[in-house]
Amino acid sequence: MGKRSERRLILGTKWILDFMFVSGVIVLLMSPFLLRYAGDHFAGVIREHYILYVAVYLISGVMGLAIVFCLRKMMKTVISQDCFVDENVRELKIMGTASFVIAAAFLVKTIFAGTVAGVVIIVVFFIAALFSFVLAGVFSEAVRYKKENDLTI
Repeated sequence: MGKRSERRLILGTKWILDFMFVSGVIVLLMSPFLLRYAGDHFAGVIREHYILYVAVYLISGVMGLAIVFCLRKMMKTVISQDCFVDENVRELKIMGTASFVIAAAFLVKTIFAGTVAGVVIIVVFFIAALFSFVLAGVFSEAVRYKKENDLTI
């Protein structure tokens, strides 16, 4: 991949993350109304457990926005070609914690109003949390090596 194609890919990814963040805020703000509509017209289980659904989706939405926000911050280090920094380790740990919170929220929802999709979400975000924490460890080591290397002449 050429330098120009790589740059376009990075900027395209940044644009997608920016779009996801803005649209995520809009959907998060609309979620109580969207869930009410879905409960009234499509799925009675949402109407029966409306408060639970709103709580789970608001918590998950905020955590999802936190993940996208962290990714946006990490993309800035990619653009500046300085990825292996302590801030990215911190962002990965935040993303891992947010993923665990999403998995836990859907675990609670699944106990009271279980669906196959809920179980899939639990597994996906649990794996995402583990992946984020492992990657944070890898980045932490890379930062340490980079700092050591920067000290040598």
